[in-house]
Amino acid sequence: MKTLRILSICLFFVFGISVDINAQHAVNKSANWKRLTLGKQTFDLHNVTGEIIKFQGKKVLKIERDLRAIPFDENRLEATVDEPHYSKLLGLDDFENGTIEVKMYSEIQNPSPYKPAAGFIGVYFRIAENDAGFESIYLRPKVGRANNQFARNHAVQYFSYPNYKFETLRKNFRPGAYEGSAPVALNEWITMRIEVNGETAEMYINGMNYSSFIVDKMLGNNKKGGIGLYVDIGTIGYFKDLKISKKALKAKQEASEKANDI
Repeated sequence: MKTLRILSICLFFVFGISVDINAQHAVNKSANWKRLTLGKQTFDLHNVTGEIIKFQGKKVLKIERDLRAIPFDENRLEATVDEPHYSKLLGLDDFENGTIEVKMYSEIQNPSPYKPAAGFIGVYFRIAENDAGFESIYLRPKVGRANNQFARNHAVQYFSYPNYKFETLRKNFRPGAYEGSAPVALNEWITMRIEVNGETAEMYINGMNYSSFIVDKMLGNNKKGGIGLYVDIGTIGYFKDLKISKKALKAKQEASEKANDI
């Protein structure tokens, strides 16, 4: 990189040519993402390893976080998790409001690089160009059916990259504001459906009529962008049947009962 920078300076003074080294590096990096096709959908792998395999009789997208691309440090969780490690759906860069539904299956790597790994798996949406920002809802299936309520209350997580990761949310917002419970588990198929509308998002699990989790106010600045499938440390994730439907913004309905009335 230092050699390139010197070369750039020389080109400028000799030929009047200016080269943006950082921009060129970003272009080269994005051009090198591994690309996989599942059915009619094509994905770029951003800081994950992956392949299309036959799993339980059907073709699926299998991904794992690439620790060479983005190293993990359990002593610096906030800095080294909830990063742009995901599989990006190509051909859709303007998702704003609508429905995202996917079937996913989470198992923990053996051996796991992180003992508390909980099978982190989920969805990124409104992904900005060059991964500069996005919203996310993901699951920790390991604790979805734990034998204590405190653990269950951490089965679902919202975060907004880059400024509102899970530790920041826990420290600066009321307990449970951006986490919740859901009846999920490791080593089984989970159908996640997310309804995005303006600054709110609701998550439905396994075809339930009512949402398991709601984000009252999303915190990201990027209001439109791409869709991605996410795993984090220690997770082997399998995905299939991704469905996306863009919709117009719906007017917010007033709740029939205020929370402080309960």
